[in-house]
Amino acid sequence: MTYAVDPVARLRIMAAAIPGARVVEQTLPAPFETVWAVMSDLEGEFGRFQPDMRSVRVLRVTGDRVEALARSKYGPRARFRGVLRPGWCWLQSRFLIIGMAATPEPGGGTRIALTGGVRVPGRGAIVPFGAKSELEEAACRLKERLS
Repeated sequence: MTYAVDPVARLRIMAAAIPGARVVEQTLPAPFETVWAVMSDLEGEFGRFQPDMRSVRVLRVTGDRVEALARSKYGPRARFRGVLRPGWCWLQSRFLIIGMAATPEPGGGTRIALTGGVRVPGRGAIVPFGAKSELEEAACRLKERLS
């Protein structure tokens, strides 16, 4: 028997396995295609709704695998590797995790989920301080971008 897990539920599962990880979810009143076009535009829109990102440059894409170089507005850079496919993005660097998911809602709109933060070196954990408020700000900024 096969069970389908939508991308938002998958993100909740992934985050639940990481100590300190927080997930922020929201339903946006826009179609999935419109929402995901903004969320998945790593080099353009992503830096506009993600509060701590100044820029992202995609270095390589092979199928759904992506490698990118990101610069924080605070200065540090990170090289991310991960997966980007419709409704799903999971990127990791040595010290950071970014997770995004989106799925169409049956009555209309799109359910989104965001997670991420600073990884603790040598442990599968995220430093939780400030992560939830930053994720909430990202979700609000994303909603504003789509209005």
